[in-house]
Amino acid sequence: MEKKNKVFIGCSLDGFIADQKGGIDWLDSIPNPDQNDMGYGEFMEGMDALVMGRNTFETVLGFNIPWPYEKPVFVLSNSLKEVPDKLKDKVKIVSGSLSKILEEINRQGYVRLYIDGGKTIQSFLKEDLIDELTITTVPLLLGSGIPLFSDLPKPLLFNASSSKILLGKIVQSVFVRDRS
Repeated sequence: MEKKNKVFIGCSLDGFIADQKGGIDWLDSIPNPDQNDMGYGEFMEGMDALVMGRNTFETVLGFNIPWPYEKPVFVLSNSLKEVPDKLKDKVKIVSGSLSKILEEINRQGYVRLYIDGGKTIQSFLKEDLIDELTITTVPLLLGSGIPLFSDLPKPLLFNASSSKILLGKIVQSVFVRDRS
């Protein structure tokens, strides 16, 4: 099976994934009475595991809901040393270079990876390790916050593979890395 690192993320019209305080409540600013998951369930069916940063991990823990992931989760952190006991069989802390981390995760049989979290996505992009981006854009200007993208050592070309309008207002686009 071909190795793929994919992103599935929501952002504001001005490219932020969280507000100044790290909040994401604004993602619910468009009414969604039928609880449309925006394709997330289908996306997750195609993933083997998740790779997220410590900040994203701690944000998810702060939701005070049952652990939302059925797939294994690898948390990138140099400071976090252990996970809550109830998650020991679901979450593993990893550290080191991204290439070594990916090599180890792939060796365990997880080759279709969902990459999540602002800094983590930015780090993967800096090393040209993202194969596909699914970006769901909420038509709201935050003005500032945590950006989806940051400086890159070189331009990365992606091809648009699809785009659709959800809930009559939200645009979801899929971009595939052009490695030709």
